Amino acid sequence: MRQDEIAKTLFLSDLDGTLLRSDQTLSEYTCSVIGRLAGAGVHFSYATARSIDTAAQVTRGLNVGLPVIVHNGAFILDSVTRRPLWSAKFTREEEIEVYGAFLDHGLFPLTYAVIDGKNRFSYIKRQCSRAQWDFVLSRLWSAEDRRAREIFAPDEALDGDVYYFACIADDEKQLLPVYRRLRSRFRCIFSRDIYTDAPWLEIMPQGVSKASAAQKLMPLLGCTRLVCFGDAENDVSMFESADEKYAVANAVPELKKLATAVIGENDEDAVAKWLEEHVLT
Repeated sequence: MRQDEIAKTLFLSDLDGTLLRSDQTLSEYTCSVIGRLAGAGVHFSYATARSIDTAAQVTRGLNVGLPVIVHNGAFILDSVTRRPLWSAKFTREEEIEVYGAFLDHGLFPLTYAVIDGKNRFSYIKRQCSRAQWDFVLSRLWSAEDRRAREIFAPDEALDGDVYYFACIADDEKQLLPVYRRLRSRFRCIFSRDIYTDAPWLEIMPQGVSKASAAQKLMPLLGCTRLVCFGDAENDVSMFESADEKYAVANAVPELKKLATAVIGENDEDAVAKWLEEHVLT
């Protein structure tokens, strides 16, 4: 890639299944390559379904420096201060519509909101599926993640400014009616967790995606080109809008069909190897 192209390009990678290894860690090699990119003034960042809290934990040692995209595009945050540069949220009517759709089918999703200036997610313990409770526990066990907020009635779930719903079921058939009901009105992602294989349904305001967040971030950095890396369904919009897109070998078939090329697996540091070969040489 020519130097003038590199200077105007945002290189954007997914985390889980792409930049991260299967054990949710980064290799020293990947951290070294990204550090060299930052030192050379290359615009590299990540876009993830994770919150900034859990993303920061799994990217220790990674010198990004640039703003990052979290919650599948619902937030663009300063990676150092964690201050929001842009964020999405539902209207009050939309919150009620989405939560009501879940309740009508006997489901109680996790609701993510800014409450009193802090990012929180609310859950009703007795209404969690086994898979959803396992997820909540993974956050409760973390000394660095203080977002979990137990509530005891559905009318508490919509406190604050809600920007994201996630429901994790034990059987995907439980989620399909809600997905079909809401997919024309909202941004809906129906997928399986790459670590547990549990079915997830994520709901965000219409127009929110990694792609739309990338298009907002690019002018802030003076970039006119997007090169991205990914593995899963939530990377599709990013691939569709990018100038070049590279799927790791462990990516879903849908993403591979959209890719400029398929590179190695996430456990082989494929993204870092591509960047070293095509950007740093």
